[in-house]
Amino acid sequence: MGVAADRRTVGHPGVGRVLVVIPTYNEADNVRRIVDRVRVAAPAVDVLVADDNSPDGTGAIADTIAGNDPRVHVLHRPGKEGLGAAYLAGFAWARRRGYDAVVEMDADGSHAPEDLPALLAAARDADVVIGSRWTRGARVLNWPWRRLLLSRVGNLYARVALGMPVSDATGGYRVYRTSALDAIGLDSVRSQGYAFQVELSRLAHRAGVRIVEVPITFAEREHGDSKMSPLIVAEALWRVTRWGVRDRRSAARGRPAALARWP
Repeated sequence: MGVAADRRTVGHPGVGRVLVVIPTYNEADNVRRIVDRVRVAAPAVDVLVADDNSPDGTGAIADTIAGNDPRVHVLHRPGKEGLGAAYLAGFAWARRRGYDAVVEMDADGSHAPEDLPALLAAARDADVVIGSRWTRGARVLNWPWRRLLLSRVGNLYARVALGMPVSDATGGYRVYRTSALDAIGLDSVRSQGYAFQVELSRLAHRAGVRIVEVPITFAEREHGDSKMSPLIVAEALWRVTRWGVRDRRSAARGRPAALARWP
């Protein structure tokens, strides 16, 4: 076995084989930049670009990158199906190929690949690591006050409504051990956007896996258009409210609460 093949097998120290899943839709201006930064920041991880048939040619650019780097892969999806569906497809791709951990990362540069080593270091002793914008030591750059307020209030509402001690339940920069994904159970997940991240936080909490938060530097995208919309926000509010009511009804009927382990 050659040196390169052996390094791919061993993976990241203390974590194992790691796959960074980067969903894309019309990210031609960003995809090469973000993949290059990941490869520099964490040379031992693999990258999967999950492209939703971007009309701007993002998928073709990703194919070119993958053709020159055996650690980069591309998953071509038939059309725009949403962030949650893209991540679920990436999780399934990783599990079929025996990866030990999967990372969620946005393509627009708002999730700094330079923070990835800290998240992976935390994953040595955790099942789920959330790159948090709202824990001590984190920074949020270039966000308008409306986005800051929306995120702060939304996360506070999710924390209270669902009883989860998570500062950033909507954050999308995460590490999941594949064993945690198995424990969570993903078959029923249908959410998108903010709601997808909150739902996985809730499922992880209820499954009792160990979750930690690591402060990150989050920056507004510099290229391309944001995928945030009022519909995504409304979906998150509706789903969180429904989950909160359902959980309280279950508690009132005497069903056991989730036995989550937190640091």
